[in-house]
Amino acid sequence: MPDTDRQRLYVVTPVVREPAAVAARLETALGAGVDVAAVLVRLPPTLAERDAINAVKAIAPVAQRHGAAVLVEDRPDIVARAGADGAHLTGAEALRTAIGSLKPALIAGAGALRTRHDAMLAAEAGADYVMFGEPGADGKPPPLDVTVERVGWWAEVFETPCVGFCASLDEVAPVAAAGADFVALGEAFLDDPRGADVALREVAALLAQAEATP
Repeated sequence: MPDTDRQRLYVVTPVVREPAAVAARLETALGAGVDVAAVLVRLPPTLAERDAINAVKAIAPVAQRHGAAVLVEDRPDIVARAGADGAHLTGAEALRTAIGSLKPALIAGAGALRTRHDAMLAAEAGADYVMFGEPGADGKPPPLDVTVERVGWWAEVFETPCVGFCASLDEVAPVAAAGADFVALGEAFLDDPRGADVALREVAALLAQAEATP
């Protein structure tokens, strides 16, 4: 996930219970030819280590073939063996615990940063990016205005890239306009009834429009 001057997409999978099915959906979506920086693979928390590795191995080549880095949520222990590019950690403390085993060779990102202080702690610990706006433990994201405010504050003050999570396609434009370096898309994107590839092209157009707007 190199830092660039343009905003890029970051795709978040649903919790992977059928790896082959998720891989197929990603293949369709990424085949749209739109630039995607990263794919975050979310696994069931109780999934056995070998099954977790095999699940990531089923998905990672699809994303990497299309130029996207593959991150594994909260399983830094399997990243290298699964052929992934890094891990996304829940909270600043989890990041601090795992970062020594990941960097400098692998990506270490942080989410679930509910306060400004948490985000600053993650950046100070060496996070490659911080994420704002993703759903909490209850499955609900914070209000859009909270995400937009946090992204805007971070983009104005800090150099560490930030990811703004969008719970729906309608949130892409305001999150992008707030200054997110990466715009994250969850299940609303992969479950789009028109097809994930169509949704991805729409989001790419929205990003292009946001960048063109003074």
